[in-house]
Amino acid sequence: MAEYLLTSERVEVDDSLEAVYRLFQARGWGDGLPVVPPTEDRVRRFLDYTDRDPQEVVGIIPPRWGEATVEKIAINAVMAGCLPEYMPVIIAAVEAMADPAFNLYAIQATTHPVAPLLVLNGPIARELDVNSGYNAFGQGWRANATIGRAIRLILMNIGGGLPGRLDRSTQGQPSKYTYCVAENEEANPWEPLHVEKGFPAEVSTVMVIGGEAPHNINDHGSTTGLGILKTCAGAISAIGTNNYYRGGEILIAFGPEHAETLARDGFTKASIREYIYEHARNPLSRFSAENAAVYREEAARRGLAVGDDYLVPVVDGPESIWIIVVGGAGKHSSWVPTFGGTTRAVIRPITLKDGTPARSIRDFRRG
Repeated sequence: MAEYLLTSERVEVDDSLEAVYRLFQARGWGDGLPVVPPTEDRVRRFLDYTDRDPQEVVGIIPPRWGEATVEKIAINAVMAGCLPEYMPVIIAAVEAMADPAFNLYAIQATTHPVAPLLVLNGPIARELDVNSGYNAFGQGWRANATIGRAIRLILMNIGGGLPGRLDRSTQGQPSKYTYCVAENEEANPWEPLHVEKGFPAEVSTVMVIGGEAPHNINDHGSTTGLGILKTCAGAISAIGTNNYYRGGEILIAFGPEHAETLARDGFTKASIREYIYEHARNPLSRFSAENAAVYREEAARRGLAVGDDYLVPVVDGPESIWIIVVGGAGKHSSWVPTFGGTTRAVIRPITLKDGTPARSIRDFRRG
């Protein structure tokens, strides 16, 4: 284990998990669950899995605008119960969230129940055993649970996103504890997400998108791709999401069985996007009078005159729909509404400090 200069505050506490839990909760350092004490030895083991200096600032985290140094990221990853090998993934995710296009300030401070969803692709996701199959959005998988939890602790402890203080979410959502999956590339009949976005298949990536919890799409009856898309459009067109009032992107997570049927019937990601954009709509007459008036005013500013029969789309355009394949057998898919038009999903490769894509987590191991 290498030696590093650690600059974070030292706190002494009785050597018991209960004492650590009480201290961290009293100081607002936890998410309500027990934490792993971030001792120096544990933090140093995590720093062995990055080639960056512990004091390098990976990103600035709003709304407190705290500096997410490599050392502070490691501390929160220890607390979350991560393995040291997860560090490169967490660093890449922090870089993605810090991209101005993601608009992390809005995601952290809004009343909307939004949380950064991490989607991993490539060989490192498989190497770290990140769940992409049965129950991928649920419990039972260390990598998914703790990588996502580390992100939440970073948002709280570095960014200041504490409930009721700078995090003003009206009701919150369970995904604010942890929100991390891998794409099921083996069951994906199309290009996996990172390849679609221009990365070679052997490069590992992390995508972050500011979303609500997954909304289930149940279709056990349809035997055609068109039937499945009709069901998806109906589910996605539910009035009341941020996307209906703020535009922006959405994510569709097809289950492998639905994806197989769609691909069998000749649907591509592009044709799926076109269909959903054209059919996931509601006439303006279905909106409340107040909301319809607001929409008419916004349309007028764009030079449009819209009547009650005008079909309002959920998203800005086909290009605003992200598609992945996640899960095991079963005729279920899901969709993820997002914060809306002021934030965009960001995808980043998992790289060494010099920008070289990592082939394996072993590339990061020091010594």
